[in-house]
Amino acid sequence: MAKRVGVGLFFGALAVFCGGASTRAQQAQISPDLYNEMKFRYIGPVGNRATAVAGIPGNPNVYYVGAASGGIFKSTDGGIHWDPIFDEEPVSSIGSLGIAASDPNIVWAGTGESFIRSHISVGNGIYKSLDAGKTWKLMGLEKTGRIANVMIDPHNPDIVLACALGHAYGAQPDRGVFRTTDGGKNWEKVLFVDENTGCSDMGMDPNNPRTLFAGMWQLEIHTYGRKSGGPGSGLFKSTDEGATWKRLEGHGLPHSPLGRIAVRVAPRDSNRVYALIETGDGVPMDGKPTQSGQLWRSDDGGENWQLINSDRQIRGRTHYYTREEVSPDNENEVYFFTSAFSRTLDGGHTLTNMPSSPGGDNHEMWIDPTNGDRMAVVNDGGVSISVNRGHSWDHIQLPIAQIYHVTLDDQIPYFVYGNKQDGPSYRGPSNSLQFGGFGGSQISRGVWHPVAGSESGFATPDPVDNNIIWSTGTGSGSVGGSVARFDERNHQAREVEVWPEDVSGATAAEVKYRFNWEFPVTISPHDHNKVYVGSQYVHVTTDGGNSWRIISPDLTRNDPSRMQISGGLTPDNIGVEYAGTVFAIAESPKEAGVIWAGTNDGYVQITRDGGKNWTNVTKNIPNLPEWGTVSNIEASRYDAGTAYISVDFHQMNIRDPFAYKTTDYGKTWTSITNGIPHSMLSYAHCIREDPVRKGLLYLGTASTTVKTGSRSRVACRTPRCIGSPCRNAFAIWRWPPTAAASGSWTTSPRSSR
Repeated sequence: MAKRVGVGLFFGALAVFCGGASTRAQQAQISPDLYNEMKFRYIGPVGNRATAVAGIPGNPNVYYVGAASGGIFKSTDGGIHWDPIFDEEPVSSIGSLGIAASDPNIVWAGTGESFIRSHISVGNGIYKSLDAGKTWKLMGLEKTGRIANVMIDPHNPDIVLACALGHAYGAQPDRGVFRTTDGGKNWEKVLFVDENTGCSDMGMDPNNPRTLFAGMWQLEIHTYGRKSGGPGSGLFKSTDEGATWKRLEGHGLPHSPLGRIAVRVAPRDSNRVYALIETGDGVPMDGKPTQSGQLWRSDDGGENWQLINSDRQIRGRTHYYTREEVSPDNENEVYFFTSAFSRTLDGGHTLTNMPSSPGGDNHEMWIDPTNGDRMAVVNDGGVSISVNRGHSWDHIQLPIAQIYHVTLDDQIPYFVYGNKQDGPSYRGPSNSLQFGGFGGSQISRGVWHPVAGSESGFATPDPVDNNIIWSTGTGSGSVGGSVARFDERNHQAREVEVWPEDVSGATAAEVKYRFNWEFPVTISPHDHNKVYVGSQYVHVTTDGGNSWRIISPDLTRNDPSRMQISGGLTPDNIGVEYAGTVFAIAESPKEAGVIWAGTNDGYVQITRDGGKNWTNVTKNIPNLPEWGTVSNIEASRYDAGTAYISVDFHQMNIRDPFAYKTTDYGKTWTSITNGIPHSMLSYAHCIREDPVRKGLLYLGTASTTVKTGSRSRVACRTPRCIGSPCRNAFAIWRWPPTAAASGSWTTSPRSSR
């Protein structure tokens, strides 16, 4: 097997970072200018989550799609071809899109996902294009975190309202409804409830833009769970185009506490207003009773309301869905987006099956106001377009895959492994192995294939036999710590999880083993038959997963107060929100039995005797806040006592980068983040050590990859890799010496697909 050396592969969403390097460990310092010439190339696999969509009324050829963490794509031929138009911007998570009705060249993009789950991306404000997406300009609201909706006056494109949910990781003043009357030069916060409440949705009367409705949502997200609902949530109305607002209470509306709210005004009849409201469905929250109901309707412009429907299919997992759209030519025809896709034809009283489905996990919809038959839906599979009112759909996958982790094997050319959101683990080549003919050397989507596992974990090849691939995860239908051993030779997998129990709906406090949504799997660098996984313990197998044994005590804080029901008004427990778990495991390549473990409640532990004794070294780390997620540990290949850690605090409302180095087995630590700019997107995901040049490190944050050595530090912006849910999302591969010594390296522009 080839040894690993020198080319960097950064897999944030779906890009490879290629650049030249020599195998000589001691060589002249590489100029920072050379690193600036490095580029990304798309290698796959095909993508998934899209979160925003807009088209041009009356023009069936033009569509814009915003991705959860892949920027913006545009089609000018009805969805056949798509071009990325947002790659040069320093953020890739899109929460909303708006096109000015009076001038389709004016396009607004609000950044940051608003469909809430624990692995979502933060934005950095609102952007504007005056040339139909060719160029963009940041227009402010940088600290709002997530912009769930953008409303543009149909007659005056300088009047714009932004519905800002906020980052939702704690109290903040930068949330609510913001309004500009000068095209974004200045913004006024026109609707603000409190620092715990943001805007979840906004609806404008298409016939009178002075009439607006806004849903305000009290929401808080942390590593250990979410809480949706409270006195801040409510439905508001404005009759002066957002300058002032009035909270709507009583008159048939449910009372507090409420959660997420979505609202729409029927284009054909402005008196008809629909509101989806999270109530709790009668399940007590904090020991207090809640109300029931899903859909409310007003027939007099919002003065009086009635509960129309209590079917959970309308909203499903409320934090992740809760949107509706009204047909432009029938006020009784309304579409609802959840894991399913449903509609009503009688004003909300009953649901009628669709002729066909646009896909699963649906989030947003655009209907041509001039033609109710033409519609587009974005979901966790991409975008679907219909021109016959949903009787059939064109399903389109864009190159926006969200990869949680990436590993590489030692073949030539090497293969890349990763776990894709809304899919299993995947394997694909770094080189197409196809030359000439149609497509040239591009890597076709067909050469990627599943290798078992699930959407949220790892896919790790055996370093001795690359045909054996270990995969983990708790998503994509397998909840509770799934481990699979896949054989590439016959494409068969065997489930070998530690404790084969489906724990869907159970809290962390209730389960035997707390396996997080993205629990780690690590193969020993000294014995490829020794494989480690982490719950609150470190488990090991030496017989291919036939049996497992525990080699540690509970390495976490084991705080029961943060292992309770997650979700607030609508409980939602699937392992994502499990705290008190081992999140990273690494064994020293230099010294067998030196094993590091990091937890998602802020502990770093080490054993030097293969697990017989463990030492908590967290107290030795200077200026480390509590309750960070130790997102990865890099045990040095050069010194047995040296290790690097990255610690992610963004779900604890801290977005600064945290990375540390120890050279004495954790007795002392040094912060190594000097020089990294602090921003909404500067929190650290992953740190890696160069396999050839001692002292050269690579750090991946939510917006950049940073290279540092003994003499230089270079930040390289990585559009379309940034902001993904990825944690351990880049790896470094070593060319064989004969190939690398020539200094011959190839890079491809990121725009090549």
